[in-house]
Amino acid sequence: MMLKEIAYNRAEAVRYAETWAMRRNPKFPNFDQMGGDCTNFASQCIYAGCGVMNPTPVTGWYCNSLEDRSPAWSGVEFLYKFLITNKSVGPYAAETGTDMLEPGDVIHLGDADGHFYHTPVVLSVENGNILVAAHSFDACFRPLYTYSFSALRCLHILGARIWA
Repeated sequence: MMLKEIAYNRAEAVRYAETWAMRRNPKFPNFDQMGGDCTNFASQCIYAGCGVMNPTPVTGWYCNSLEDRSPAWSGVEFLYKFLITNKSVGPYAAETGTDMLEPGDVIHLGDADGHFYHTPVVLSVENGNILVAAHSFDACFRPLYTYSFSALRCLHILGARIWA
């Protein structure tokens, strides 16, 4: 077996985000009462766009249940580290500027101390106007500029890998 590159289906990631932005998919745990559901929702959207999880214990990216999941599935910093460093199965990304964002990408919002706390999903980018979907503070087609944040980190999903 070897790793095979697969395309990230941005349309599917966006369709999923639009469908579930204002409600919860019962197939996944809900983290609203456990610190927020935004990164869980972003992971669901990314999964909809690539169809493959990374089942590596601790450092992977997966969610089978509330009790059987990786930190990267629902934690802002863990998701960032996974997407930026993943060389195995599952999605991977590069940090970029807002000018390189595309639908299906994710953004991390942070404070002045560099603590990132929110993960919206990009739905559309037109003439520099970025519209997002998110959980915790449920939103669908919310302009990014309406959020209050001091730091911004943009993650452009480059693709995914599967075992073939």
